[in-house]
Amino acid sequence: MGDTERSSILVHILVIALCLTAFGFAIAAERRRSTGSIVTDSFNSTFCVYDSDIATGYGVGAFLFLLSGQSLLMVVTKCMCFGKPLAPGGSRAWSIIYFASSWVTFMIAESCLIAGATKNAYHTRYRHMVYAGSWTCESLRKGVFIAGAVFVVFTMILNVYFYMYYTKSTSQAAKKINKTTPNVGMTGYA
Repeated sequence: MGDTERSSILVHILVIALCLTAFGFAIAAERRRSTGSIVTDSFNSTFCVYDSDIATGYGVGAFLFLLSGQSLLMVVTKCMCFGKPLAPGGSRAWSIIYFASSWVTFMIAESCLIAGATKNAYHTRYRHMVYAGSWTCESLRKGVFIAGAVFVVFTMILNVYFYMYYTKSTSQAAKKINKTTPNVGMTGYA
């Protein structure tokens, strides 16, 4: 096994480990979302009391781990723009498709994670000014962190395939086509 293969395996392992850690943090954030209960104080004012804000930290952690995994892969591949040229063929086409797809799923996952963390951190304090009978304490909707976790897995899979096809395309030698003179002879008539 050469140095290139070892470094390729190491990059795969690091990207998978960072993405799985982000997945675990996203699942933990979903399970520990803040929930509020309505409490009345001595002045007869009602307000919301929230149990925990740990899900915000988990969501930010998932965001940062996924960001570091994506950043690692883009640094190694030089974002497909500045490194060795890709050899023409199927591997180059697949690496471009997986590159674009992984960025789309990465942006969706990061949006879900940071939106969930932000929304989870927002808490309604006093509600005595609101005259609504069925008004409840605002909390994060179920499934926001789960959607982020699902897109983290999609991003991980697409990143693994992208790097696999990228290394295959950069390691192939570009095929040279030898242009020879035309086979049809052009002679003059005497």
